[in-house]
Amino acid sequence: MGRPTKANSLSRQDVILAAVACIDEEGAAALGVSRVARRLGIKPPAIYKHLASGAALQRATAIELWRQYLTQCQQAIAGQAMTADLLKQLGHFARNFAQAHPARYQVMMQVPLQPSDPEAADVIRGLLGFLHQALQAYDLNETQLIDVMRMVNAAIYGFVAVEQAGLMTLGRSPDQSYDVMLEALMAAISHIQDRSL
Repeated sequence: MGRPTKANSLSRQDVILAAVACIDEEGAAALGVSRVARRLGIKPPAIYKHLASGAALQRATAIELWRQYLTQCQQAIAGQAMTADLLKQLGHFARNFAQAHPARYQVMMQVPLQPSDPEAADVIRGLLGFLHQALQAYDLNETQLIDVMRMVNAAIYGFVAVEQAGLMTLGRSPDQSYDVMLEALMAAISHIQDRSL
């Protein structure tokens, strides 16, 4: 009996990690079945043994990128006290990650994750867990917490999207504006906390 071919010896995780490597080397546009197969030294149809389609490859790769993001975020805030400043740290981590890994970040933002997907649900719970942890310094009810989570996500990811698109052309440093935005978010959270719903 002959040795297994390379295509047969690969795992689903091997394919996903090869996709991540393609993104890191060539940008978000390199996330495709043909490009990943070429990196692995196999024919494109062999990818479909592990992932049903190009869309499935994109989804699985985005989930892996979010998992790696969560691991790095956890390491960055390990041992931090539950203070209002933790939210600012998470905000800076998100922006720093996007600046250091723009292609990864682009893929992460392009693929919507659904809570009904078991693999994505773990990542979503992790992301919400970090945000919930950062907001424990505030006494928010469930409705307020949802509003604040949406507001914080929209502000941080929106700022990064505008910045990455090269649309911040005014003279003031984006770093300074980002700090002001985070401070304003904290003030807005205090305002929401004080409202009676």
